Amino acid sequence: MVEKFEVSASRSVAFDLLRSVTAKNKSFDDAMVLHDGFRRLPVRDRAFVRKIVTTALRRLGQIDALISNCLKRALPKKAIVVHDILRIAVTEIIFLKFPPHAAVDSAVTLVGSRNFPKLMGLTNAVLRRLATEGHELLNSFPETLNVPNWMLESWKTAYGEQYTQEIIVALLKEPPLDITVKNNKESWADKLDAETLLLGSLRKRFDGRIEEMPGFSEGEWWVQDAAASIPVSLLGDVSGMQVLDVCAAPGGKTAQLAAAGAIVTAIDRSGGRLKRLEKNLIRLGLQANIVTADATEWICNKKFDAVLLDPPCSATGTIRRHPDILYSKTTNDLAKLVRLQENLLVQSSQLVKPGGKLIFCTCSLQIEEGESQIERFLSVSKSFKRETIKNNEVGGHSLFINEQGDLRTLPFYLKELGGIDGFFASRLIRD
Repeated sequence: MVEKFEVSASRSVAFDLLRSVTAKNKSFDDAMVLHDGFRRLPVRDRAFVRKIVTTALRRLGQIDALISNCLKRALPKKAIVVHDILRIAVTEIIFLKFPPHAAVDSAVTLVGSRNFPKLMGLTNAVLRRLATEGHELLNSFPETLNVPNWMLESWKTAYGEQYTQEIIVALLKEPPLDITVKNNKESWADKLDAETLLLGSLRKRFDGRIEEMPGFSEGEWWVQDAAASIPVSLLGDVSGMQVLDVCAAPGGKTAQLAAAGAIVTAIDRSGGRLKRLEKNLIRLGLQANIVTADATEWICNKKFDAVLLDPPCSATGTIRRHPDILYSKTTNDLAKLVRLQENLLVQSSQLVKPGGKLIFCTCSLQIEEGESQIERFLSVSKSFKRETIKNNEVGGHSLFINEQGDLRTLPFYLKELGGIDGFFASRLIRD
């Protein structure tokens, strides 16, 4: 007779989603969308699953070290699923501090349900040991274990040991929710019980359904990290200006430009992502001319007053929001992205009117995708010059401006308020 196991639906889904990221190289967002079981869970259980998986992804290096410390020998390759079940349970016990008995019992049952009954005893033993000794053992495993070595070394080279450690600490924390509103900022700050940042964004702690918050369905605001809102503001008053938003989807900056009165052309190669952009604009009651095309090949006979380029990048500045980036990006990916960005920058620059502005920005901590791109471009594009960013353009946060006069935020900036995404932006003027 086959034994039946009463499996926790939430933990089973959490296991599946973690496997999708670590074993199948899917983004966490895509994994959630594609998982029928996740969509069927009650709202509260979906929040529970999301909390477990994002925490596991942020702490995977330390989690694996704890598990290895409790095993006399590595699990057989065919039992790799057991390792992921252990990861889920360790996350609950050590980092989320949930009651150990529930995490242990659920993990043991899940191991049995996945056809590894002979490893149920081992699972129980490992987790019960970590429930009693795990917090003390954790002191032996530094937080740097959670970051790929190539990424870690690049940050040390760019920012030094101390800043790198502060970056890692910031990336391990759950970020707050940042909001950009169309109008009546003070009124919406009250309605949403949010704090108004000097950068202009509203900020609050929230872990429910965004769609159910006041003003969302009415199109009064959209979600956008405070750092991501800065590049558009660097264009100044755009009312009536012809502005091209290159690589525009999913549309946060397009919405900013349209809300500020710009005549916006939004171009992106992804039709699917542009549908999402269009849907967001409809909800917000905003308009833009949407173009589905590869910006490296797009032929346009007109010039624009301003061009905003936010090209595909490694997105390492957003790891606190998307911890799967720690496992999905490689040095090969970075090299390909840098080449694409260079091409897009050259092509986009040709669409700027004389006297017009070009904003290049990336949500990356990698110097190759920010400072180095601009230095390379300016060395060969003599018709452009940098216009340095002023303190009053970044809410008086002088730390946000690097020695060259460009925007460079790091995740631990504004840490007393919950941090900020890592971002780079440079403002260039065409002669």
